[in-house]
Amino acid sequence: MGPRIAVLLDENTSSGATRYEAHKGYFLGLRDAGAAPFGLPYFAEMIPGVVADFDGLLSVGGRFAYPPAWYLDGEASFAPDSPRLAVEQSLMGGFLAAGKPVLGICAGMQMLACLHGSRLTADVRTLGDVLDHDNRDQRHEISILPGSRLAGLIVAPTLEVNSFHREAIAQLGSQVRAVAHAPDGVIEAVELDGPGFALGIQWHQELFAGADHPGDAIFRGFVAACETPKNR
Repeated sequence: MGPRIAVLLDENTSSGATRYEAHKGYFLGLRDAGAAPFGLPYFAEMIPGVVADFDGLLSVGGRFAYPPAWYLDGEASFAPDSPRLAVEQSLMGGFLAAGKPVLGICAGMQMLACLHGSRLTADVRTLGDVLDHDNRDQRHEISILPGSRLAGLIVAPTLEVNSFHREAIAQLGSQVRAVAHAPDGVIEAVELDGPGFALGIQWHQELFAGADHPGDAIFRGFVAACETPKNR
């Protein structure tokens, strides 16, 4: 068994919030990269043990509202509230404080950025003449910042990705660096300053699981970071 990865589950906020859920691609991508993934419910009492016992955290996509202060002035989320917010804040903060790797996908990227002073727009279309980002079938190219951790994983200046998000990062916190952009300038990946693995991607890499997509290197790099002696 490889490193144990905690996967914070999403919930069906659009239809009553009666079920935890997560695309199987998250688990397949981690398993294929050599990890043992485990889904986590929203139980606050589990957080200290999870942070102590697991080697890394994957925070998945989802549709739920962040605090109003995390948005640009005058904006608010169109999504419903969720108990995921408080659990994810504590869980991600705990892993980062322990120096353990964190990978955020879509909403998970936004959480990583906003916990470090970034702000969102509730509708990516307010950023100007942008692509159709809220379309599961839409694909576009991203450009990757040379010298970034992401560039070291992908080993190519560009990558074709999917696009399925309404909210987007509009302002970056001082500790957050944008390391990939769509052709329209929308931020597609962020990293935290420092030596640890703290990476967020806006697209849904899990939807490429099993397709031999170049972005699978992100799962492999994340799992490799979780295998370091510090985390075992």
